[in-house]
Amino acid sequence: MAQIFHRSTNTVSRVSVFGAVFFLALLLWLFDALNRSPYTTQQGVARVQPVQFSHQHHSGAMGIDCRYCHTTVERASFANIPPTKTCMNCHTQIWAQSPELEPVRESWRTDASIAWVKVYDLPDYVYFNHSIHVAKGVGCETCHGRVDRMPLVSQHPTLQMSWCLDCHREPEKNLRPRDAIFTMGYVPAGNQEEIGKKLAAEYKIRPPIELTDCTTCHR
Repeated sequence: MAQIFHRSTNTVSRVSVFGAVFFLALLLWLFDALNRSPYTTQQGVARVQPVQFSHQHHSGAMGIDCRYCHTTVERASFANIPPTKTCMNCHTQIWAQSPELEPVRESWRTDASIAWVKVYDLPDYVYFNHSIHVAKGVGCETCHGRVDRMPLVSQHPTLQMSWCLDCHREPEKNLRPRDAIFTMGYVPAGNQEEIGKKLAAEYKIRPPIELTDCTTCHR
């Protein structure tokens, strides 16, 4: 009987199979790269706000402590957005007639909250507690970056689970003394890992096997 398929068909079939495998691998790589990219994570993307509040000016140039505005960060799971009254403590006297601050003055007159856009917006299935991180020696800068250099605040980390787990597996790399929690540009006085290990013992940091347990962040 005559051969139906040419001998080269075997080669074409093998190349097609291997090509399909590599194509699928490429698709998976592209999907992972897209999933980790700033386009998806919004890392480094400054949010447009109703009032273009500059942390660089307030926290950096003027040296205002984080806790002046974010008053609950040491005692609650969330770091509150300050009420308009906090802004008006200064801005009844400073830039009191500035057109840029009209939304603040309107909020003060009408008692209607300013519709700030969240920069760090975690999924509902993620539990994060600011107060426990502050109490255990994790500085604002570790998660929020150098906000004292940000004219407009952007998300510093990816906020992906792998980023959280990296810290929970080796917390000593990010711990600092409690009196330096709100310090921007903190530089450890010695080897960070050695200091971190001592602080982990002093602050009674739980072991990584507990810190990386699902129920720690997913409740």
